[in-house]
Amino acid sequence: MDDDIRELYQEVILDHGKNPRNFRHPDDANHEAHGNNPLCGDRLTVYVRLGSDSRIEDAAFEGRGCAISVASASMMTDIVLGKTVTEVEALFDDFHKMCKGEDEGVALKGPEEDLDKLRVLAGVRQFPMRVKCATLAWHTLNEAVHGGDKTSTE
Repeated sequence: MDDDIRELYQEVILDHGKNPRNFRHPDDANHEAHGNNPLCGDRLTVYVRLGSDSRIEDAAFEGRGCAISVASASMMTDIVLGKTVTEVEALFDDFHKMCKGEDEGVALKGPEEDLDKLRVLAGVRQFPMRVKCATLAWHTLNEAVHGGDKTSTE
């Protein structure tokens, strides 16, 4: 990872980690799930208000975790607003590939603008133990929108 990307990675994680967006429990959420990363101790609850057209009308989270986990949840709740469950599944698949370093030469399905925002978190590929931290919120959101109530990275 070159120095400019590393610096941006650190800035974004620190900003979202210290000042998470959408860190709240919305009263009108109609889906929620609890996520756990036993390796790191991260615990998140993701709340979603899903519209009748399968669009995410609101997304928020609560919990505690390392800076990467909180930053990823914060960024995720911003990015998924207004998207359908199918679009979010494509973004999650692309993001997971980026984090694991499996995106080279692969046609990604998500909107380029959203993937560019998430690309800064793909720096976790340099630290394989942190991939679960970066993807916990996404696994939890996926569980919530599909009617589950909890997930674990183990």
